[in-house]
Amino acid sequence: MKALLNNKNVIFSLICLIVSGILLIMPTGFEKQIYVNAESVQAKVLETNESTVYNNGLLKQGSQVCQVELLSGSFKGERVEAVNLLTGKLEFDKLFKVGDKALVLVEKSQDGELIFVNMLDHYRISAEWFIIFVFMGVLILFSGSTGVRTIISFVFSLLCIWKVLIPMLLKGYPPMALGLIIGLTMATTTLILVGGFTKKAYCAIAGTGVASIITCLMAVGFGTLFKIDGTVMAWSESLLYAGFEGLDLTQIYQAAIYLSCSGALVDLAMDLSAALEEVVEKKPDLSRREIWLSGMRIGKSVVGSQTTTLLLAYMGSFITVMMVYMAQGTPMISILNSKSIASEVLHTFVGCIGLVIVCPLTATICSYAYKKKSNVI
Repeated sequence: MKALLNNKNVIFSLICLIVSGILLIMPTGFEKQIYVNAESVQAKVLETNESTVYNNGLLKQGSQVCQVELLSGSFKGERVEAVNLLTGKLEFDKLFKVGDKALVLVEKSQDGELIFVNMLDHYRISAEWFIIFVFMGVLILFSGSTGVRTIISFVFSLLCIWKVLIPMLLKGYPPMALGLIIGLTMATTTLILVGGFTKKAYCAIAGTGVASIITCLMAVGFGTLFKIDGTVMAWSESLLYAGFEGLDLTQIYQAAIYLSCSGALVDLAMDLSAALEEVVEKKPDLSRREIWLSGMRIGKSVVGSQTTTLLLAYMGSFITVMMVYMAQGTPMISILNSKSIASEVLHTFVGCIGLVIVCPLTATICSYAYKKKSNVI
């Protein structure tokens, strides 16, 4: 036990767990109860009635009536009638079948009596927890203690975004400065948890830090050049109509460009730093120039695959938009010039340039950090 407590990595992991626990219970300041005298509970569909559902072209409209058994909440065990209202939007509408688990909203009177039950959506929480536990199990099985630290890093980063970044953005803090601070905090924590208090972690942190600052500057500069504003982001108008019209959506969009590629910057910096550490360990008499050249050769191979990965990650979620443009026969010049596609081009290539930049930066830092003073340059 004493040996564990003397281990810097264990102590840092415990500190991250404690901070994560504090973040978990820390209020965001936006804990509003939008449903008064109502609760969201799990229910099982026993019967369905589609007699009032009708087709309107590709859409279904009307309402589906379901008999459900409430599986949680104040009325657990009761069988009630619930209504599934169809709005005519394929993105949001769904039909339930017998045996489905659903999330329902139970509305109550001031006296606590049940008034109305609304079918919200299929119940997915159990499936979400299942895939999370599969991920954790596979990671620990493959990586052992490093996998445990990776999970801690994952949870810490998630809580930083949900409990710190998003609430502070809503409160009007400068998006780019906030995004950079949160991004570097998550990057430093991740690299120390995974790499420990070692030179390879320090070099990766330094390389990621400098590349992050440059990437933020590029996001602002190219964002201004492209004349892309923050309304291109999904649900951005809803924020304005929800009473947050003072938010600078454009800066939030530019900060999001950096944050979305920050993980790839961390990944590449650590890959390069770890590889060069291994090279120098096997051949300690390498000169500083040789270390740098080795880093550049390694980086060339990794950057090629990483930039393609980044491109696919960004464009994969945009595939239906491209399909619509193609199906309509839209000219390529109009496609590339459209606001939505231009924003993805900006997003993708700022991230890719950041990836290219982090390689020589990290290689240069490693060449100085790994070179022993007694060796010739």
